[in-house]
Amino acid sequence: MIKGLQRVSIVDFPKRICVVVFTGGCNFRCPYCHNPELVVGWEKLPTIRNAEVVSFLESRRGLLDGVCITGGEPTIHKRLPDFIERVKEKGFEVKLDTNGTNPAMVGELIKNGLLDYIAMDVKATPQKYDLATGVSVNIKDIKKSIKVIMNGGIDYEFRTTVFPDFLSIEDANKIGEWLKGASKYVFQRPRKLKMLQDVFKDSPVYAETELNKIKNILSDYVEEVTIR
Repeated sequence: MIKGLQRVSIVDFPKRICVVVFTGGCNFRCPYCHNPELVVGWEKLPTIRNAEVVSFLESRRGLLDGVCITGGEPTIHKRLPDFIERVKEKGFEVKLDTNGTNPAMVGELIKNGLLDYIAMDVKATPQKYDLATGVSVNIKDIKKSIKVIMNGGIDYEFRTTVFPDFLSIEDANKIGEWLKGASKYVFQRPRKLKMLQDVFKDSPVYAETELNKIKNILSDYVEEVTIR
């Protein structure tokens, strides 16, 4: 399951110093994905044993606050809850990054007290979701995950990597209606160092003034909107 490990991060888990665990495999094919090696051909990457990660955490007790589990898409792995249980037993907090396609697992993780923070990617408006993800998406699952997270009683954020191809300024109100009442929404500037489809490295991106225009629109719907 685990195909990468970043031993320390101060940016991936708000207000915590954490380890970042990268799981292999994803059920999306977002053309602008900045971890393409975890999406295509990830099976060939060396596997890091769960026990190895837990052992490393034990050696850093008192120096690290938690673990950010990202991917790929972590929730495609049935063993994910077992791994999180082991991490929590060691006294570490857990943040999960997810695309929201497995609301049942997300709900169980929250219900069982296994998550302290969750970040869910909202790829686009419902009408553009298949375009932004490169696959056919069950929007009902996405909507269900949004609801589960908003009602889960833990810290969370929704976030979108903002490309004009998939999110127009006019789409901002549609996203706002979808996430109305959410506590936090983050716009992420694209990372163009590597992508699943290299052609997107040349795609236009929003200027700061345009991002702020979208931010102002979303601020009518969401409590806190930030640009990252």
